[in-house]
Formats: sequence, C-alpha cells, structure tokens
Amino acid sequence: MSFLDKFNIKLKNKKLLETALTHSSYANEHRHCEDYERLEFLGDAVLEVVVSEYFYRYTNYEEGKMTKQRASFVCEKALATYSREVVGLHKEIRLGEGQKSNLNDTIIADVFEAVVGAIYLDQGFKVAKDYILKIVVPYIEKNYNFNMDYKSTLQELVQTDKKSLTYEVVSESGEAHNKSFEVVVKIDNIIYGKGIGHSKKQAEQMAAKNAYEKSAH
Repeated sequence: MSFLDKFNIKLKNKKLLETALTHSSYANEHRHCEDYERLEFLGDAVLEVVVSEYFYRYTNYEEGKMTKQRASFVCEKALATYSREVVGLHKEIRLGEGQKSNLNDTIIADVFEAVVGAIYLDQGFKVAKDYILKIVVPYIEKNYNFNMDYKSTLQELVQTDKKSLTYEVVSESGEAHNKSFEVVVKIDNIIYGKGIGHSKKQAEQMAAKNAYEKSAH
C-alpha cells in the first residue's frame, strides 16, 4: 500500500492490511470480507503502550500529567489528523455505498489504530513502535493542541482589534463522497491563512489554525 511505502514498511500479509482498511459497511456488502474492528482493538493497545513509554522515558511528568498528555495525543482528533496530514491512509479506506458520503474522524481514527494492529502482527512490536513514534513525536515536540478551537481563538484576537473576519471557499475538488475544500481566512479583506479539509468546517478550522500560527510567531 502506497501510504506505508514512505515508512519503508511492507507487510507480508497483504490481507491483513486490507482488513485494517475495511469498514463494517463495506464488509456487509461483500461476502468473505472482515472489517477492521478486531485489529483496531489490538492497535489501540499497542499505540497506548508506545506513547505511554515515550512520556515515561523522555519527560519527568508525574502520573496525572502523563495520563493527560497521552490522552491528548491518542484521541480521535489526533489520530484523524495524523492520518490526513502524515500518513494519507484516509484515501485508502474501503466504505460501503451508503457510508461513502460520511467518512468521518471516528472512522479515520479507528482505521489508524487498525493499521497499527496490522503492522504489529505482521512486522512485530519494534516496527510498529518506530512507525508510531515517527508520526506522533513531531506533534508532541511542537506541543500541538488537538483540542484547540482555532476559529474561536482567532475570532477573539480579531475582536480585540475591532477588525472584520471572513472565510471564503476558493476551490472544491473530488467526488461527492471524498470532496476537498480550500478555504482562505481574511482579516479586513487581507488573506491571513489558508486551509484544506474534507468539509467546509474543517477547511475553515485549518485556515484559522494557519492564520493563528502566523500571528503567534
């Protein structure tokens, strides 16, 4: 699979990876096809161990803070972000006809865990661990805040200066079930940020994030 090539991972058992990418809606429409849920269960455990060990080894945080930090970097929003921004596996998910218009963060995050489970079974713990750390650690080092509402934060900053804030869709691409929107955010009619997402709302959030990060430097 193309999205694993960039990590130099080649699974011997291709069926395992197919299963990791298969939603129950697809499995229900195709006989002799298993969905990702059992692999997700396994991948979730591997992910938790790897991220827990990272915080134990490389920080001096007390237990409560380690728990909170781990939760932030393995939450649904985090896993969906890794999938879209780093891995690109969201493009490979197999959905049933009725589900194709609703590829949401929950599914994408579940598949991320299922793929971890598949790598672990096929290649062992070390390869799975290296895969997870390559993806997650850059976000930890940037102290990325997955729970931040960038639109609201940017709105507050702009209100302080009594400036106008608008979002504008500049392009749309892709088929109905996998659309991509590009949005710009303007402050007093000047473009301050751009963002791309699979919904207008997500693209606006990414544009706000882009503008906020520029203003923070």
